[in-house]
Amino acid sequence: MVKIIIDISEGTIKKGKDIVIKVDDKGIGHITNDTPKQKVDKHSLFAFMKNVITQLSQNGHNRTAETYTSTLHSFKKFRKNKDINMQDIDCMLIESYETFLRSGGVTMNSSSFYMRILRAVYNRAVDSELIFDSRPFRHVYTGVDKTLKRAIPTLDISKIRSMTKIRKSMEFARDMFMFSFYTRGMSFVDMAFLKKTDIEYGFLTYRRKKTGQILSIKLEQCMRDIIQRYPCNDSTYLLPIVNSNKDNERTQYRSRQRAINNNLKKIAKELGLDCNLTMYVARHSWASAALDMEIPIDVISDGMGHTSEKTTRIYLKSMDNRRIDFANERIISAVE
Repeated sequence: MVKIIIDISEGTIKKGKDIVIKVDDKGIGHITNDTPKQKVDKHSLFAFMKNVITQLSQNGHNRTAETYTSTLHSFKKFRKNKDINMQDIDCMLIESYETFLRSGGVTMNSSSFYMRILRAVYNRAVDSELIFDSRPFRHVYTGVDKTLKRAIPTLDISKIRSMTKIRKSMEFARDMFMFSFYTRGMSFVDMAFLKKTDIEYGFLTYRRKKTGQILSIKLEQCMRDIIQRYPCNDSTYLLPIVNSNKDNERTQYRSRQRAINNNLKKIAKELGLDCNLTMYVARHSWASAALDMEIPIDVISDGMGHTSEKTTRIYLKSMDNRRIDFANERIISAVE
């Protein structure tokens, strides 16, 4: 029989804590601060979803990982941080989650967004044969409702461009908005990670983060003016959104995006614009301006970096209503 001596000279035993004793080669046991590793339940929603988020991040899909993390936080709040076995997810639970979201003021599109992400995670578990599919999402809304038009007229774009005597932060937001518009509605994430080496022979060439497609844009003087206004001597990036010499580039990007969008809202208020002005409005407005000028759909599609004209037609569908409304006005005027 091995005699075990419990040595508590270097610590105290706290109530409710598991005691772990390690036995040395002399047969003497010692209390350690180690706690037994808990086995992760691969059928648990929280654990499975965290694993999916980790995989997305490792594969470079940081934006998607962020949306999955946001959804997980939302569902944890609904569950009051109580985990659940994925096989126990049923229609009643998902409908209750939808009610929880809507009662909290979440829009139908945002609720649908959370639902689609949860469903994607659930389907991964089904595909991995961890659970069988009980179709728990069949009674909740997972579509995309038409949202308010995000495009603004070129006249309003001119007003934004011509703003003077404004604070530096608003001036910077204005310039980033205009740079996006000038570059055919370049997305903010692509702007943030443009490199100085992306400019060559008078063209700005970059790869879209979303689709991986390579786009090349002739560098016009209006773009050069903005670049020259914000020299980034201490960074490899072209614009002062993310500093390559500092850590947490993704955090820098998200922080800048929030600050710029907040300042764009101030600009809209100062100019009396009836819209929710964000960086994304620049992209919609470029497409809208192109449509108004009767530029062919295939040219707009190529300019925006869409992978197919079908995507562009879906993108421009709500804008077509303005042309129909204008046609209707002309028809009514003809009979009055």
